[in-house]
Amino acid sequence: MRYTRVDTPVGTLTLVAGGGGLRELLWDGEPPPAGATVGRDAVLAAAAEQLRDYFAGRRTAFDLELELHGTAFQRRAWRALAEIPFGATRTYGEQARALGRPAAARAVGAANGRNPLPIVLPCHRLIGADGSLTGFGGGLEVKRALLEHEGRTLARTTIRRDRAPALG
Repeated sequence: MRYTRVDTPVGTLTLVAGGGGLRELLWDGEPPPAGATVGRDAVLAAAAEQLRDYFAGRRTAFDLELELHGTAFQRRAWRALAEIPFGATRTYGEQARALGRPAAARAVGAANGRNPLPIVLPCHRLIGADGSLTGFGGGLEVKRALLEHEGRTLARTTIRRDRAPALG
């Protein structure tokens, strides 16, 4: 395993890659896994670049090789996060229904509590049934900041489209 660090508006993030792709995104202050070495490779370079683009408002989805380790349900729940549109939110119940398991809202919450790739697999887009922000590994202030960033990015994109000259 290799890792690198990336400075972002929500702190210094640690990106960890294995032989099959990006496997972890760790919050500021979280140590890399035992045995991981500092390094730079194509996976880490692409992940760092895509994170920078995300925070600069130039990227709304990630396109990276991922190496996910978890149960089959966890992996399915994590991959489904990428289907939540940029700037949108879903409740845990809505996500459970999207997974075809309408009674599994708590299981979805538990799986997403173990999401190894927050931001890349955007668990910050999941909210409580009452619309409240709920648990997030990076803290609720980071969750709020990510959702606000996505809202501002969408607003800028809409403004630019509205100001675009008519073609014809």
